[in-house]
Amino acid sequence: MLRTRSGLPKHCTYQLDPYGKRRVRFRRRGVSVYLTGIPWSEDFMRQYAAALERGQGQRAQIGAIRTLPGSFSALCVQYYNSAEFRSMRPGSQAERRGVLERFRGDHGHRPLKDLQRVHVRNIIAAKADTPEAGNNLLKALRVILNYAVSQDLIPANPALGVKRLRNRNPDGRHTWTEDEIAQFQATHPPNSRAGLALALLLCTGQRRGDVIVMGWQHVRDGRIVLRQRKTGRAVSVPIHPELARALAEALKTNLTFLQTARGVPFSPMGFTNWFRGMCIAAELPKVCSPHGLRKAACRRLAEAGCSANEIAAISGHASLREVARYTAAADREHLADQAIARQLRAQNKQRSKLPNTPTRVYPTAQKR
Repeated sequence: MLRTRSGLPKHCTYQLDPYGKRRVRFRRRGVSVYLTGIPWSEDFMRQYAAALERGQGQRAQIGAIRTLPGSFSALCVQYYNSAEFRSMRPGSQAERRGVLERFRGDHGHRPLKDLQRVHVRNIIAAKADTPEAGNNLLKALRVILNYAVSQDLIPANPALGVKRLRNRNPDGRHTWTEDEIAQFQATHPPNSRAGLALALLLCTGQRRGDVIVMGWQHVRDGRIVLRQRKTGRAVSVPIHPELARALAEALKTNLTFLQTARGVPFSPMGFTNWFRGMCIAAELPKVCSPHGLRKAACRRLAEAGCSANEIAAISGHASLREVARYTAAADREHLADQAIARQLRAQNKQRSKLPNTPTRVYPTAQKR
């Protein structure tokens, strides 16, 4: 989703209302309305989507005229105005549209009926250097081409049967190590803006999009309580002592804990770019990202012996399989030690029940 220099979504600006209060104003093609709530929050984006839809009918007709009938571009116009797409959450819509628009820029003029499996396979294979981007494109193509089949625009989905690219890193994005966390904290103490950002990501286990909208309104009885933007799941996370120390320095007058240098909430990409600069200042490798701290939070919980359900209660994951993928970087040596120790305790307990049997499974070797 495009955003303005102020960090707001496209068509939005900060303006003073008739009472002198600074508010967010949406203005586009005859539509002018004030949006309430924290920018980029779920309620704010719901109002933003409604404001976009007020002029969407006319915009869709203009877009349809400018696209070639029967082309992939025409399919995009139809899909964006479908109930299937519009029922998605604003954040998911923006992500899906971004992937499709990049593909549309290269292939939008081509006839949809000519798109074959071999074409999709070759396009995805060309992205072997960036397997995550290639797999995201394949996922989006499968969805939109399924929609095309449902509308009788094509007889079959040519993206089905195309294999996903093999990720060079089977664990996905890099999970921060304890040494990397300590190195960041040595450069950015808890009372700094970067230190607070790390504490929010690491101690709540939430996504970047949720962390940048967190504020004091989400603090209730010693907990961070919010509804995740991506999934809509409600999470309630106890405030970790490390996070409590960082929040002790946070201003109580801001809408969000984290603010840009201009005193406005971060946009998702704006936050990532800023945080990357903080990592560079701490001399950390490029693989260190905000999302890697969410994975580090799950890793810490796994190493503490938490179950998948307990971890999901913190992270908000809907799938336990996804939790398992996130905790793949847990300290395997530490977990292996725990597993063997548990096995030995079970064997000793079993052997102790047998008559005239020593309770020690592995006696110490005697010197000859």
